[in-house]
Amino acid sequence: MLPTAVREDAPDVPVRRSDVALLAAIAAAFALAHILTNGRYGFHRDELQFLSDARHLDWGYVCYPPFTPFVERIALGIFGVSLIGLRLFSVLAQSAAILITGLMARDLGGGRLAQLMAALAVGLSGVPIFEATEFQYTSFSYFWWILVCWFVIRLLDSEDPRWWIAIGIAIGLGLESKYSVAFFVLGLLGGLALTPARRWFLSKWFWAGVGIAVLIFLPNIVWLARHQWISYTFLQHIHVRDVGEGRAEGFLKGQFLANANLVATPVWIAGLIAFFAVRRYRTLAWMYVIPVAFFWISKGRFYYVAEAYPAVLAMGAVVSERWLSWMPKTVRLTLASVYFVGLVVIGGFICAAIVPIASSGPLRDFAFKNSGDLREEIGWDELVRTVAQIRDSLPAEQKAHLGITTGNYGEYGAIEILGRAYGLPQPIGTTNSEWYRGFPNPAPTTFIVLGLTPEQANALFTGCRLAGHNGNSLGVNNEESVYHPDIFVCGPTRIPGAQIWREHRDFG
Repeated sequence: MLPTAVREDAPDVPVRRSDVALLAAIAAAFALAHILTNGRYGFHRDELQFLSDARHLDWGYVCYPPFTPFVERIALGIFGVSLIGLRLFSVLAQSAAILITGLMARDLGGGRLAQLMAALAVGLSGVPIFEATEFQYTSFSYFWWILVCWFVIRLLDSEDPRWWIAIGIAIGLGLESKYSVAFFVLGLLGGLALTPARRWFLSKWFWAGVGIAVLIFLPNIVWLARHQWISYTFLQHIHVRDVGEGRAEGFLKGQFLANANLVATPVWIAGLIAFFAVRRYRTLAWMYVIPVAFFWISKGRFYYVAEAYPAVLAMGAVVSERWLSWMPKTVRLTLASVYFVGLVVIGGFICAAIVPIASSGPLRDFAFKNSGDLREEIGWDELVRTVAQIRDSLPAEQKAHLGITTGNYGEYGAIEILGRAYGLPQPIGTTNSEWYRGFPNPAPTTFIVLGLTPEQANALFTGCRLAGHNGNSLGVNNEESVYHPDIFVCGPTRIPGAQIWREHRDFG
């Protein structure tokens, strides 16, 4: 039997300002913790790509829609090249997700305990913690879809069709953040079609929401059409790579260990069951099941569905709160204490493994051992400094006609963003959106070449010589230090630059 708080005839729960203030305080505490640690190391290679694309604003990019680079451009204007400043918007998005999850629990009939159970479960889960440590487009897609879920709950509770306008706005911005939001939209549409909520298909407000979402997404659709739907080609390439390299393995394990705090597993499972059981909210159950099933069957990566969990955690917290209310006080306090302590222990372990808490010592070494993403934040400043030193060692006539080529978007972003302090020229690259920026005309006659093996460098350029090494003073093994250790100085290209561009287009 379901608790009365989530039945069809559940009475409205009074909104207490103190509860909202407590949720806001929790969200602010998480934000402060991330702000205090986000300046420890350096930029991640993905962040360098965002920063580079932010210097070339457009309505679309090969890897993603335009929202994230646009936000990064704003951050650049406010903070300059600042780790903490540029990651602030990710921190705010995740903090807002914590707050909204608590508000979902409240709107589903939960009291203070349920709101705290839900909010802390999100704040102490692996993916939300990671999303606040780096600037990623997934940070924003996560936020927008949680907002959609909250608006759907408000719609189903109030029967006020005007909520479709808010839902449409959030979906449109979600699609402008990450293309995979489309599969969550399929979950929403499927949830409507498979439940009595299908009546909304006949509402003019529903179609107004659809129109708003399409209108917001339209500039990117036009960009995609003008660029031969290149992002679809990119996503196909990445999916094949992920499956081939085993990156899609562990999908189900990730649902328990990363997308939601392990201790909260019984809570979100109870929430999913409750969504199915309560006729009013059954749409939310399908909004979870459809995208999760799709990405599982299609071999997506586990974190592609992380945004499906806050809603089921919120409902599960409401169910759990009511079950606890039926128990003797001692049992109730014991179980609640075990839950919160367990959240903190698991969350603390996750933070130690993926958050840049320490700048040195065993805790830093533990993080480097467990987080490939943190390792990818090391060495970019040293790479750029080495390239600048190589440039400075060249004769004046070579420096006057110099180009710097890169083998991946991390190197490209590092030279473009961090290299400005050294007066380095705009890099030349063929990866993702770099390809659209073309080969310089007139062509350089001397090149500093990054990211290639000796064989690859000699195949493209004449007169190559080893000029330096790409590593880091911490001795951290990452993609650059292990796979791209050599830096070359070369003469002119063996074939014209335009031909190189026709034959070399890379995705990464």
